[in-house]
Amino acid sequence: MSTNVSPAVPAKAGTREWLGLAVLALPTLLLSLDQSVLFLALPHLAESLAPTGTQTLWIMDVYGFMIAGFLVTMGTLGDRIGRRKLLLIGALFVGATSLIAAYSTSSEMLIASRALLGVAAATLMPSTLALISNMFQDPGQRGRAIAVWASCFMAGTALGPVIGGVMLDQFWWGSVFLLGVPVTLILLIAGPILLPEYKDPNAGKIDLISVGLSLATILPVIFGLKEVARYGWEPVPLLAIAVGVLVGVLFVRRQNHLEHPLLDLRLFRSGAFTSSLLILMLAMATMGGSYLFITGSLQMVEGLSPTAAGMWMVPSAVASIVAAMIAPTLTKRLPMGVVIGAGLGLTTVGYLLVAFVDPVGGLPLLVTGFVVAFFGTGPIGALGTNLVVSSAPPEKGGSAASLSETSGEFGVSLGVAALGSLGTALYRGDVTVPEGVPADAAETVRGGMEGAVVVAQQLPGELGEKVLSAARDAYTSGLNTVAVVCASLIAVTAVLAVTLLRKVGAGEQPQGEEPEPAKDAEGSLASSS
Repeated sequence: MSTNVSPAVPAKAGTREWLGLAVLALPTLLLSLDQSVLFLALPHLAESLAPTGTQTLWIMDVYGFMIAGFLVTMGTLGDRIGRRKLLLIGALFVGATSLIAAYSTSSEMLIASRALLGVAAATLMPSTLALISNMFQDPGQRGRAIAVWASCFMAGTALGPVIGGVMLDQFWWGSVFLLGVPVTLILLIAGPILLPEYKDPNAGKIDLISVGLSLATILPVIFGLKEVARYGWEPVPLLAIAVGVLVGVLFVRRQNHLEHPLLDLRLFRSGAFTSSLLILMLAMATMGGSYLFITGSLQMVEGLSPTAAGMWMVPSAVASIVAAMIAPTLTKRLPMGVVIGAGLGLTTVGYLLVAFVDPVGGLPLLVTGFVVAFFGTGPIGALGTNLVVSSAPPEKGGSAASLSETSGEFGVSLGVAALGSLGTALYRGDVTVPEGVPADAAETVRGGMEGAVVVAQQLPGELGEKVLSAARDAYTSGLNTVAVVCASLIAVTAVLAVTLLRKVGAGEQPQGEEPEPAKDAEGSLASSS
């Protein structure tokens, strides 16, 4: 006599879970806004705080440094102490540090508050994504929920300059940081009501040495990549990257010998997990590098204000959101690798359109190419992230989410560094300084498009126009070449997606795993009522 046991059907999410998703969408939107809104505020805070050049760089960069450095630690910490608890603690600190940043009275105070804000933000990013994986156990619903989560990041990046421009028109520079305060209040009130708690019941203590090693791995590499993008392949940034890689080897060796590692390297045994991280990183590398040049083209070649340039970026963000939202539906009929690969194929077409942009009258083709490119990356943002989280056991959801975010941070930094250096080198090789420009001004023009714009404004009419025209030609030529490189890299990434994710079929779970049922009150998943 035999007994057939049907596999457990994952519970469907109800109204409470979808309302909880709306709550989780707010900090996700806020974090992406915070990374783009400060660009517009720089001239205004410069008048008020008078930072040095070095201080200005740290005001811009320290927030991203801290997020990248603490993601792995905070993702694992959430698995141990509870993801909702960490989210609420982080939200409280985001609100407090946002207030400090808004009312900073010196550059040093603003740098310190931005650093603390980055650490606090690092608690939110993996917690929101890991909680979504707990709340939406049905694969179809989870896919749609993560698509909403990914869409918030895309929307925030595009809306940052627009919202920042409006606030700066009405208020002082510090107002751009106050967006975090109402988000904090909503999270602290609605979070305990709508969000469940989850933690790993078998997690050990946090290994502080591993925390230190992870920071000493990620921070130097991110710092080095940013410095390469800014100053080229100089000894100091290369040394920083080398130090980070070396410490990373020590970090990996330590994790392999710990009973309760900070980062469980067994996650990488999943082909879907590792492949998705790789594809995400490559896609974000091209997006980071191309975004840098396309926004620069809008402002310096087309002569648009930051707010107007931000408005022209909105269509690409909308296209990406639409693609992210329809991608989960497509996977019901097509293998996930095919959907992601087809999307990246469209991205390739978009970059090829950008490769034919002219310095005069090129705005329509530039915007069209960027819209097509962003539409194609929508599926990898939603489906790739879903694959990473779904491929990990529920108790490792925070770690998986933090790795997804970290791969994106590395990808953007790598893309900005490599493609930024390439574009700068091409510009310097192509730009022709007209006769009659003083030697020191000519050197500034050769240094970069930003300097050429400043010099052109200081020179008499016709000569200034000639300088600006030459700089626009050289910058656009660099943009065209960078677009061809992006198209080539994305085409390879599309092939990797179809090849590496071919086993994830239409409507299937990664690895064919059934989601774990909710655990008892001692275990982890508990009602927050």
